[in-house]
Amino acid sequence: MTSTDKKLKLNKIEQSKAKKHPLLLKQELEQFAQIGWEAVDDFDREYGLKWLGFFHRTVTPGKFMLRMRIPNGILTSTQMCVLAEIVQRYCQGSGFQDRGNADITTRQNLQLRGMRIEDIPDIFDRLLKAGLTSVQSGMDNVRNITGSPVAGIDADELIDTRGLVRNLQDMITGNSQGNLALSNLPRKFNIAVAGGRDNSVHAEINDLGYLPAYKEGKLGFNLLVGGYFAPNNYVAAIPLNAWIPPEEVVPLAEAMLIVYNENGSRAKRQKCRMMHLIEDWGLEKFRTELENQLGHPLEPAAEKDEIDWEKRDHIGVHKQKQPGLNYVGLHVPIGRLYADEMFELARLAEVYGGGEVRLTVEQNLIIPDVPDTRLETFLNEPLVKERFTTAPEQLNRALVSCTGSEFCSYAMIETKNRALKLIQELESELNLPRPIRIHWTGCPNSCGQPQVADIGLIGTKARKDGETVEAADIWMGGKVGKDAHLGEEIMKKVPCDELKDVLRGLLIEHFEAQPNREAVREKTTVG
Repeated sequence: MTSTDKKLKLNKIEQSKAKKHPLLLKQELEQFAQIGWEAVDDFDREYGLKWLGFFHRTVTPGKFMLRMRIPNGILTSTQMCVLAEIVQRYCQGSGFQDRGNADITTRQNLQLRGMRIEDIPDIFDRLLKAGLTSVQSGMDNVRNITGSPVAGIDADELIDTRGLVRNLQDMITGNSQGNLALSNLPRKFNIAVAGGRDNSVHAEINDLGYLPAYKEGKLGFNLLVGGYFAPNNYVAAIPLNAWIPPEEVVPLAEAMLIVYNENGSRAKRQKCRMMHLIEDWGLEKFRTELENQLGHPLEPAAEKDEIDWEKRDHIGVHKQKQPGLNYVGLHVPIGRLYADEMFELARLAEVYGGGEVRLTVEQNLIIPDVPDTRLETFLNEPLVKERFTTAPEQLNRALVSCTGSEFCSYAMIETKNRALKLIQELESELNLPRPIRIHWTGCPNSCGQPQVADIGLIGTKARKDGETVEAADIWMGGKVGKDAHLGEEIMKKVPCDELKDVLRGLLIEHFEAQPNREAVREKTTVG
């Protein structure tokens, strides 16, 4: 095949990347700030800046979202203050709120919203000075690497994932300076490193998942490969039949990224994920090519992994492995934070804990290292007692939502505010024996991961009474933790104004929900 033939096969994104590597836009930030967002080249504004972590949001013209890289979801209180300052100073609200905000994502990460291109150089500089980075957080890169949110403090953990995840990020991003060699992948790539027994990172939906496993008495990792969510195509990762010791975690990931980078399709964007390469080659050839790149054969997988617990959500007070200390899991409704709350969280972490804040894939957060002697005072702090509680209601506790149409142009429905309002209404009408994981996502891209939920909702459009209305496809039966698997679609195009009654019925029929007698009596009286 000639070079011309190869060029014709490249999709438009690849053709643009071939002209100029988007990471090089770091050298043009000052110029962009001077000329303004409308004068920036279309590809650079809508795609290229994502390599540096800045996403132009067309639903809020001229405003950008900043996606961070927070390996293992761990921030220092100082770093949280820096991010709060950025939200306070540079982020402008729109839509339902008149102030900027930050959202906790399903990859233990933060997204800050509402900044102008004129402020990006200053923001980028502030991040670097705080030991933070946003490079390679979007488009054809490895996304934020997830690890156990209680790494190093969980008395029952198997492997402390913090150092492994940090080393992976440094390898991938060139120590946060940008890595030209590993930032031009055919498509995005997700990595998760599980360190405990409950698969708190949802390894099965990642391109590369590490699951703790013993082999001949040594603890290492079995490998899962190829998991991904794409519009109307949701694929669970499959076993590679390979086991590696902890010291191979970084070399293995690098070798896999090189194999994918050099061999993955760059034609149709919807057919460029790593699983498509595995399907084209077959698993055995993929493994052989990986071994060739790695420089040695891979050992067969351990007979079983150690994921044998049901999934924990880490909300509440929990004893740490360190005597006399506790980690406190705080529930963040729909994962949304504002600057004043971020400052206060940093203060609480500094005053009561070890100066650390951790994020979870359920869009909540953890304050570690709270001494027994200070626990009661901590729990009576207004932010903890009134806003980010340790004992939320059953439905609210397990609610997850993507950004939705308020800030994302891909979303077909508004999610966060609608989800919270609907859940609060259902909680007032029903009694539930346990948390029910309800996940909302605004479009088939599935950032809210509805396929792993007890009940998942995917935004779409439907016709009702001759008009086009917001609606949702409904999934059920997803499972996380041990025996993790994806759910199945059970209903299509349910109008959003009918969702409350539909969800109420599903909760009663499948999840042992019982009508709240007082709510029923009140409704009957009003009627």
